[in-house]
Amino acid sequence: MANVKVGLIGVFDMLKFKKMSAVREKEIEKASDREVTAEYPVNELAARLHPLSQKMTVLRIEDYAEAGARTYVLRKTDGSEAAWFRAGQYVCVRIKVGDNYVSRPYSVSSSPLETKDGVVKITVKKVSEGFVSSWIFDHWKEGDEADISGPEGTFYYERLRDYKNVIAVAGGSGITPFLSMAKSIAEKTEDFNLTVIFGSRTKNTILFEKEFKEICSKTGKVKVVHVLSDEKLDGYENGFITADLIGKYASDFEKEGYSLFGCGPSAMYTFLEGEIEKLGLSKKDVRFEIQSAVKMEGGQDHFLTIKSLEGERKIPVQAGETLLSAIEKNGIRCPSRCRGGECSWCRSKLLSGEVFVPETSEFRRYGDKKQGYVHPCVSFALSDVTLEIPVDK
Repeated sequence: MANVKVGLIGVFDMLKFKKMSAVREKEIEKASDREVTAEYPVNELAARLHPLSQKMTVLRIEDYAEAGARTYVLRKTDGSEAAWFRAGQYVCVRIKVGDNYVSRPYSVSSSPLETKDGVVKITVKKVSEGFVSSWIFDHWKEGDEADISGPEGTFYYERLRDYKNVIAVAGGSGITPFLSMAKSIAEKTEDFNLTVIFGSRTKNTILFEKEFKEICSKTGKVKVVHVLSDEKLDGYENGFITADLIGKYASDFEKEGYSLFGCGPSAMYTFLEGEIEKLGLSKKDVRFEIQSAVKMEGGQDHFLTIKSLEGERKIPVQAGETLLSAIEKNGIRCPSRCRGGECSWCRSKLLSGEVFVPETSEFRRYGDKKQGYVHPCVSFALSDVTLEIPVDK
């Protein structure tokens, strides 16, 4: 066995280590026995950055009637700063309709800097099948209180992962996260080149056209291309957002490379997937915002038995309805955020029965699938089901 030589400094280190226990005991004896009531700074920081709830007041409503959308300017009711977020993230709006608690994710359309003033803006587009969006349109007014979550989601620019050049493809209210990104670039809290290709039906239905013009006048790093499907006008592209059209505006980035971000209705994603194949992009360079409205055609009505620390209930589940929708509709509170299978907030234990999860919404970890956990927000009953859900705090 080789001899180990210990220098003089090493000897002192060993003696110091040997005495450490005794020194620690003396310090403990000298300490006060008064109860520590102060919060650890790291816990205070975590609570500010990742709050479970933010109590807001509707400060102002900006109406985009032609586009069928409204921006709700929310400000912290207590006057404090709102939770900082990454441009592109969403917050979850929680409302009570009758005896039912429901929640929906909405991308933030303001810039992170506005959180310093306690402000968070969300843009809501009213759709015929949108239960929550219709309720917000009909009920929220200036001065009303609103409850939102902290920032969530991974749909943001990350310099260690994404190219410096980003082509953003948007449809309808899918423009919202890109407005936040554009604002951040203009304010220099983000540093990348953003080219937005935005599909609308006609010129008068374009959402945020004025806001983007103002941003583009302040920075050369943001460019917006409007594509009109139902109208031909000078200065606007016409038709659909195809591989050829994307390639036209990405041609300047061929050598450096580019990332492609997409946000819009599910039909746009389906179409884009085929177009993206023609561009030859790697999967790691393409990112879609999570789809929060999954559907299953057909099926049958079943029963869902809910077990939690609050008790047990048996409720009906309609054909084509997610388990989470049935849970909320029956006045049972279940934690949720993305409603697209990604965040795991609603992660629950499947005790019995069979469920269907669309492949596009399958984000469960391998271990969770093996152990029988499901995400109710994207799970559909194929038989009577028994589910153990977490308690919503």
